Amino acid sequence: MLGLILPAAGFAQISPEAAGTAAVAPARTADPSLFKDLGGLPVIERVVSDFVAAMLADERIKHTFAGTNLQRLDKMLVEQFCQISGGGCAYTGDAMKEVHQGLKLTNAHFNALVEDLQLAMDKNGIPSRTQNRLLALLAPMQRDTVTR
Repeated sequence: MLGLILPAAGFAQISPEAAGTAAVAPARTADPSLFKDLGGLPVIERVVSDFVAAMLADERIKHTFAGTNLQRLDKMLVEQFCQISGGGCAYTGDAMKEVHQGLKLTNAHFNALVEDLQLAMDKNGIPSRTQNRLLALLAPMQRDTVTR
C-alpha cells in the first residue's frame, strides 16, 4: 500500500512560477459514498490536520516543507481530499506537476508521505478499506510529484 498516494496540494514549497497558474482538479473522483465513509468534511479536516503535523515531524520529509505556507497547504489538502472523495468541494490549488517541479522528490519521499497519511487516517478511525479507496484515487498523482 505504500506505493499509493499523493503529495497532495503542495507537498512542498510552491514555486513562484506555479503560484499564478490556474487550478487543476484531480482527474479522478469517487462517488459520494467515499466522502460519507470518510466521515464527511469534519473528519477530513481532522485527518488533514494530523497528516500535516505528521509530515512536519517526519525526519524523512519535513525538510521538503521549508518555506511552505502551511495554512494554504492545509486548505488545499482539505479541498483535494473532499473533491476526490466525492464531497462536492472544488480543488482550487495548482497542478501537482508544477507545484513539485524541481524538488527532486523520490519514491522514498512519496512512500513516507503515504505512511504519514495512513497514520493520520488510523488516528481518526478510518477503516482500512475506506483508506484504500481514497489512496487508490490519490495514487495517480505520484507520477506528477516523483521526479527522480
